[in-house]
Amino acid sequence: MVAIGTTYQCGDPALLEVILPRVDFIEISPDGNSCLQCGRPTISETSLAELRDVSQQKRVIAHGTGLSIATHDGWSDDYIALLDLLFANVDLSWHSEHLSFTNVDGRDTGTMLVMPRRREVADLVIDRVEKLQSRYGVPFLLENVANLLPEHPQQDYSPAAFLNEIAHRSGCGLLLDVYNLECDVRNQRVDLLEFFAELDFDCVREVHVANGVEHRGMLLDVHSRRTRPETLAIADEVLRRAGNVEVLLFEILPQALPGNGLDAVAGELDMLRERYGS
Repeated sequence: MVAIGTTYQCGDPALLEVILPRVDFIEISPDGNSCLQCGRPTISETSLAELRDVSQQKRVIAHGTGLSIATHDGWSDDYIALLDLLFANVDLSWHSEHLSFTNVDGRDTGTMLVMPRRREVADLVIDRVEKLQSRYGVPFLLENVANLLPEHPQQDYSPAAFLNEIAHRSGCGLLLDVYNLECDVRNQRVDLLEFFAELDFDCVREVHVANGVEHRGMLLDVHSRRTRPETLAIADEVLRRAGNVEVLLFEILPQALPGNGLDAVAGELDMLRERYGS
């Protein structure tokens, strides 16, 4: 039995009214709640005030997409500035990021890319994780990312061993996105049983479920629909093995809400509460 959570982007009181009675955690995106001011991203005082109010009612966690923790020439300072602002204004239980890079030579790739699973990449990420943990003093988690590109020809680790290496050496936790894992099983032929046998489930602190779209035979990580039974079956096995998980969280993009409706979100959270909730 675990706590239940979902994503929220500021400025949607109707959605907030639906989700607050049904969840224990609210997950916010520093990137998704930002706006430009003098050419730099920031978070408006209106949004910060709303998040302070939400944090008085539920536990709040931050989950980003733009840190680019694996970019060779440094992470995003703009993203760090957003995190600094959030931590100064909102009580965050922990924060997390995708184990990926979104920037190459100063240019935004427009998506999250999976880095080669090499020792030097692990060293780079571990050094940055340690800096984040020291800077903010709360737990930090890294999420597995769905890989849409061909496998790098030279890998030092399997997908699970790479996660283990970073978590063990840095002390960070893991955020296991079940749908991303399902995408890799379909698109990259990752062996799910081998992944489960190798992953150190004691490191998993948070689990995500979602549903995306299929395009040209590939599953795409676009959080746009209610969770499929196949995804829930994988989540069942993950939670059976992972005894340190604090929250299972349903992700859906703000852009997908009109097409699904608030009743669908309410139904999804009620289903997850009945199936997994504490």
